[in-house]
Amino acid sequence: MPPPGSGGPSFAKGSGGQNGFNPRNAEDIFAEFFGSSPFGFRSFGPGRSGRFHSDGGKFGGFNSTDNRKPPPVESKLPCNLEELYTGSTRRMKISRTVVNALGRQVQESEILTIDVKPGWKKGTKITFPDKGNELPNQLPADLVFIIDGKPHDLYKRDGNDLIVNQRVSLAEALGGTTINLVTLDGRNLSLPVTDIINPCHELVVAKEGMPIAKEPGNRGDLKIKFEVMFPKKLTL
Repeated sequence: MPPPGSGGPSFAKGSGGQNGFNPRNAEDIFAEFFGSSPFGFRSFGPGRSGRFHSDGGKFGGFNSTDNRKPPPVESKLPCNLEELYTGSTRRMKISRTVVNALGRQVQESEILTIDVKPGWKKGTKITFPDKGNELPNQLPADLVFIIDGKPHDLYKRDGNDLIVNQRVSLAEALGGTTINLVTLDGRNLSLPVTDIINPCHELVVAKEGMPIAKEPGNRGDLKIKFEVMFPKKLTL
């Protein structure tokens, strides 16, 4: 045994390992001085290293699919008032860009069916998930149709009510008249008016308005607004 102080190796027990000796990975020592390993590994602490790491959707240096969804593709769906009153079935042919199995963008056509429900309003949205355009390494966008109401020659919609502007002569306003209308579903509606019609007079016919989409079987009202046509000259 070397005498004390002769400079020979001395081992003391400690928490670092057997007899206090803590072997270290050469890559970790290199990384401690130079900030990285010369072998293309990333250090994960004493005795551990790894070649691959995850960072912002990349793994092992390879890009993965971006799971973000692009904004939806929106398109107006014009509907006349009769369709929104009775309901209808619309078939829409669409063309969109998709990514095939080879990773190439190609055009694809498809026919979509839309069941327009009675009582739907302007602004109602119908969403077809993943039926929009598709870009490489991204999720396909949704396709959204937005109901747009066309104007009608006779009826005007006001929420769930229907409005009709009706002109009457002064004689009709004083002596009574009958209003004949054809409803949006093709029925003949005959409305006798026996009261004196004053300017801005309004006749309300209950349950003859638009269907209420969220209340099946229920309807709004039909409101007839009168305009009295006064003669420009009086004849004796």
